[in-house]
Amino acid sequence: MSDWRALFVPEHSLVEIALRGTLMYIFLFLILRFVMQRQAGAVSLADLLVIVLLADVSQNAFSNEYKSLTEGILLVLTIVGWNYGIDWLAFHFPAFERFITPKRLPLVVDGRICWRNMRREMITHAELMSQLRQQGIDDPSLVRLASLEGDGSISVIRRDDEDTGPKPENRRDLA
Repeated sequence: MSDWRALFVPEHSLVEIALRGTLMYIFLFLILRFVMQRQAGAVSLADLLVIVLLADVSQNAFSNEYKSLTEGILLVLTIVGWNYGIDWLAFHFPAFERFITPKRLPLVVDGRICWRNMRREMITHAELMSQLRQQGIDDPSLVRLASLEGDGSISVIRRDDEDTGPKPENRRDLA
């Protein structure tokens, strides 16, 4: 016979579960933000493995080995709530967004590769060239600016994209 009481009645304080979820979410967020940083626009196999292992080893700290459905639902809602809350804060407060989102980092400026920034983010020349080729560029000298964005993607502005609008002397004033 099923133990319906154990399924729905929490063994632990709901406040404790919410607090554990909050503290572990913030701790893991900070680790992922400042330690793992970003990798050329994609999650590598090693990054995925680290995330899975972090989830596994932090599970007990999150939950204190919860057993009831109510405790599990509350923990999931706490984590999702913090994720939504951080997004909301970043949207409404630019200073908070600057804190949680890494700054854009130039990788190529006026056709010259910024090797120091590449080393800092551990982006290889092959990875950079792969990203440039995906933009239809086979030579860094054709790049005005390529930057590693805060979300890990690489944005590219070609040299031939410069000021494609009409020249001031060719415009007619409509006034």
